[in-house]
Amino acid sequence: MEPIFLTVAFVMGFAARQINLAPMIGFLLAGFVLNGLGYDTSPLLNQLADLGVILLLFSIGLKLQLKTLLKPEVWAVTSVHMIVTIVLFGLFIFGLGLAGLHLLADLTLTQSALVAFMLSFSSTVFTIKSLEEKGELQAIHGRIAIGILIIQDIIAVLFITFSSGKLPSIWSLALVGLVLLRPLFFRIMDRSGHGELIPLFGLFAAIVLGAASFDLVGMKADLGALVLGVLLAGHPRASEISDSLLTFKDVLLVGFFLNIGLTGALSLEAVLVALIFVGILPFKIALFFFLITRFKLRARSASLGALSLASYSEFGLIVGALAVSSSWIAADWLTIVAISLAGSFIFASPINMFSHQIYDRLERWLLVWQTPVRHADEQPINADGVQIVVLGMGRIGTAAFDTMMDRFGTGIMGLESNPELVERHKAEGRRVSNADTTDADFWRQLNLGGVSLIVSTLPDLKSNLEILKLLGESDYQGKVAAVARYPDEQAVLEQAGADLSVDSITEAGIGIAAHVMANFDIDITRPGPD
Repeated sequence: MEPIFLTVAFVMGFAARQINLAPMIGFLLAGFVLNGLGYDTSPLLNQLADLGVILLLFSIGLKLQLKTLLKPEVWAVTSVHMIVTIVLFGLFIFGLGLAGLHLLADLTLTQSALVAFMLSFSSTVFTIKSLEEKGELQAIHGRIAIGILIIQDIIAVLFITFSSGKLPSIWSLALVGLVLLRPLFFRIMDRSGHGELIPLFGLFAAIVLGAASFDLVGMKADLGALVLGVLLAGHPRASEISDSLLTFKDVLLVGFFLNIGLTGALSLEAVLVALIFVGILPFKIALFFFLITRFKLRARSASLGALSLASYSEFGLIVGALAVSSSWIAADWLTIVAISLAGSFIFASPINMFSHQIYDRLERWLLVWQTPVRHADEQPINADGVQIVVLGMGRIGTAAFDTMMDRFGTGIMGLESNPELVERHKAEGRRVSNADTTDADFWRQLNLGGVSLIVSTLPDLKSNLEILKLLGESDYQGKVAAVARYPDEQAVLEQAGADLSVDSITEAGIGIAAHVMANFDIDITRPGPD
């Protein structure tokens, strides 16, 4: 990769960060800047971008709950949304052609439907990155959005496979053997320790066992990475592998965003058509919102889920490339879809960044669309007899919960967004409920009258700041303590309303010292003055 690529990417990403935009928008704009300067994509950049997507899908697989895909609010919403989009968008595009819009004038009804199909997907990369940055991957709207994305990706893979006329090799049946090898993979993970072998095994599993093996038998490499992630998801080290690959994945995805801006030469007509397509994204959002609310999800969950899907997908480019190579559609459409994709990212970035504020402003109108009956995952939580609430029941939250329960008794409750983790805690005898603690409705419905202390162990600063804001707007009168990942975040949390902010690393050291002194009776004489 040329040095100027890294230079422009960093400068634009840094600039975006300074004005509170996601760095990915800067990377995307960097691609357009480089395109304007006469640069083109390169084999190395393509390879880095592909590796970034492979690691992203592998990471999704490591956290995926397959039963989520079987829920009607996932598969039914995906299917209906795609059918309606193809029909209505297809007719809209065909109508624009009949009205005389130049680039659309020669499209047949079938070709218009194909373009609509390209635009029916939402970006897996963009959506996951947005949810990840906000700490909402495990929130109910995050889980639904991820499930919809995966169903969409599966549909895209099936379309590409069968439309290309190249059926998978007979050897693809051998991939079933990967399932039989799952116990072996688990044993390798058990014996890999906690050092450099963990990320190395993750790279090996994603790139070799997953992507390369699927590609070898004529199947999509990205799908292979996702499948391997799912196979390893049940192991306790799965989250450790995901965390160890985080930096690799984020750096490699810079290549993905640069590539979008570098794809195809810009023309005024192509930009105008792409702007029309970006302009119909609100309809895409509204349709997702309407369909999700039909499955008894609250207006808040439906709106946040719909907003997170407010983009076009990189799979649109892949389908477009296949359509162009098969002479189904003119080559100009690959550029139009690329510009539409980039424009959708620019449109969706601030929307996702301020999604909670957008919902707060529109809440009165959105509540009209809620169904009277609530979804099973969104039932009110009973806080009777609770005096202490722990937010986030990971390792830190569990340790804090157990320590305070030993000291204060049973008047303590944990709140966790991951439903599987909630069930595990309940099985171990802890009072833990599934909740999205960044939800204003949740705090309004929860009776905080008897609660005197709330301890947030969430690792995400934005989530903690949102919770502090919501607590400040409620009638809660007790104390709030929050964990900071970095020392400089402590002052930010306390300025936002936390009564106490603790650095997790420092507190771990203090806890170790206290634990050691409590368990070992060692006679150490304190030295006197010289």
